[in-house]
Amino acid sequence: MKSFLFPERERQQQQRDEEEGAVLVPQPPLDADDDNHAGDDERPAAAVKQQLDDDHKTGESRQQQQQQASSKQQQAAAWWRRRAQMVVVPTRSVALVIAGLVVLALLVGSTGSWWMHLDYASSFLLGGGVRRHRRPHHVPSPEADLVPIPFSCGNASSTSTSWTCHRRASAALVQSPSPSPSPSPLKQPRHVHHHHNPPRCPDYFRFIHSDLSPWRETGITREAVESGRGRAAFRLVVVDGRAYVETYHRVFQTRDTFTQWGIAQLLARYPGRVPDLDLMFNCEDMPEVRAADFPARSKAPPLFRYCKDDATLDIVFPDWSFWGWPEVNIRPWAPLLEEMAAEMDRLPWAEREPYAYWKGNPGVTGDRGDLFRCNNDSSRGVEWNARVFAQDWGAAIRDGFRDSNLAKQCRYRYKIFVRGRSWSVSEKYILACDSPVLLLATPFKDFFSRGLVAGRHYWPIDPARKCPAIKFAVDWGNAHQAQARRMAEEGSGFAREDLSMDYVYDYMLHLLTEYASLLRYKPTVPEKAVELCAEAVACPFPAHGRERDFMMQSRERYVADYEPCTLPPPFTADELAGMARREQEVRTKVQKMTDHGGMDGAPP
Repeated sequence: MKSFLFPERERQQQQRDEEEGAVLVPQPPLDADDDNHAGDDERPAAAVKQQLDDDHKTGESRQQQQQQASSKQQQAAAWWRRRAQMVVVPTRSVALVIAGLVVLALLVGSTGSWWMHLDYASSFLLGGGVRRHRRPHHVPSPEADLVPIPFSCGNASSTSTSWTCHRRASAALVQSPSPSPSPSPLKQPRHVHHHHNPPRCPDYFRFIHSDLSPWRETGITREAVESGRGRAAFRLVVVDGRAYVETYHRVFQTRDTFTQWGIAQLLARYPGRVPDLDLMFNCEDMPEVRAADFPARSKAPPLFRYCKDDATLDIVFPDWSFWGWPEVNIRPWAPLLEEMAAEMDRLPWAEREPYAYWKGNPGVTGDRGDLFRCNNDSSRGVEWNARVFAQDWGAAIRDGFRDSNLAKQCRYRYKIFVRGRSWSVSEKYILACDSPVLLLATPFKDFFSRGLVAGRHYWPIDPARKCPAIKFAVDWGNAHQAQARRMAEEGSGFAREDLSMDYVYDYMLHLLTEYASLLRYKPTVPEKAVELCAEAVACPFPAHGRERDFMMQSRERYVADYEPCTLPPPFTADELAGMARREQEVRTKVQKMTDHGGMDGAPP
């Protein structure tokens, strides 16, 4: 997709960037029986009380009250439709829960089942169980006094856009206290309501502490930040609630633009809550701040990017595609999840093709090219249970992406995830498919994938033996459909709930707040920086272009009137060791099952 999409762009820069779209599998829709019932668990008591009161009233009064209740429900529904980012809250039928309990009881009663020989706390493969759903990030109220976030391109001139940024920041700070340069606790705007305690953030938020640990004791100096300039695409500075960006070089496609758009949405969503900060951001694929190059880790440049591995010290941040990827026509995460949910019921899991599916660019990395060996080869009578396809993005572009809609491409029971040049943005779309994910092991992690548990959210695949491993996983899943279905629910539930845009924004807020608390100087606006706000990012694009369209789809409409989730404490050394040990146990178990053909699930 590189050269034929943008032939005028620098080829050297494109070679350093993994064109993830050509890699991107046109993927799955998700299972969501009900997207918009947040807060339903609070209604029954009120409904019962209303019914008791009705028993003492006339039929006419009861009818009036029912009409009023219906009106309130319609208002609530309208309020939900006003939200730019919908909270996707999946529900499961009582029958499914009961069926899951019955299956679990049968498993417990079977002394030969390998499920019961290890600790479930690690994963489904190590024990099984029924999914415990997370409560929504917050329970919104239709009666909330929402503060609209203004947006207007005007004539889109540089002068008017700059003035709009200034006006936006001034209006926001009237509602919120001015942030301090390095606050530890998050500041609380005056309009925030406290009728609901914020939930605890998902556990992957705990890696924020891990990413910042090299500078925890010494702090971060201006010299350390500026030492990362040669590796950075842009510098982000926030001073008194207003953001500024200094650009150093162009990047592949619009990665930097949509990353900055997401930051602008964070500032609008939580006005006055992002503290003064100064950071360098790299938009390329490969992490490059190697720990081995810095014996004193506090001397390493604190460089933000999209992924890392265990050998690097880069600080991971949500990637641009959460707000849309116009070059490959991938919509922003929140509306795409809604579209996927709407498509899911059209093809239930049991009716899908009983194979593992992947589609993408095989030329990005050896693992992807080698994956094509696992395709069905009827001429030789070889069946690896995989259906692997090469994506021709040139043809997709010419065809208007008619066959590349992720929401309409969940026709297989199993989905394969294989890394790109480093990490891959495709992982979240694959997880959301409501199909078990067969994940080829990779050292690269983004901000959320560190929260995925082998055997619970995905089935681990050894890249060195990928074809027989995929074949066994599919055969085993087809023979144990209840267990495979539960793994699918765990993965897609993670994508819908723990990775909702509410949590993405909270991750950004907590990460930036913790980072700012380590700065040992007061940030100042660079001389060549320009102010960052939504208008400054969106308005230069054509009004009817895909870039502007995706920005409008992902634009925050209202200031958050609730607290962000509560940041959990750092992992202890024992916890990290235990997590690594349990993951290895799962991988060892799967490998033994694959080697010995343990289709009955019995220990090899």
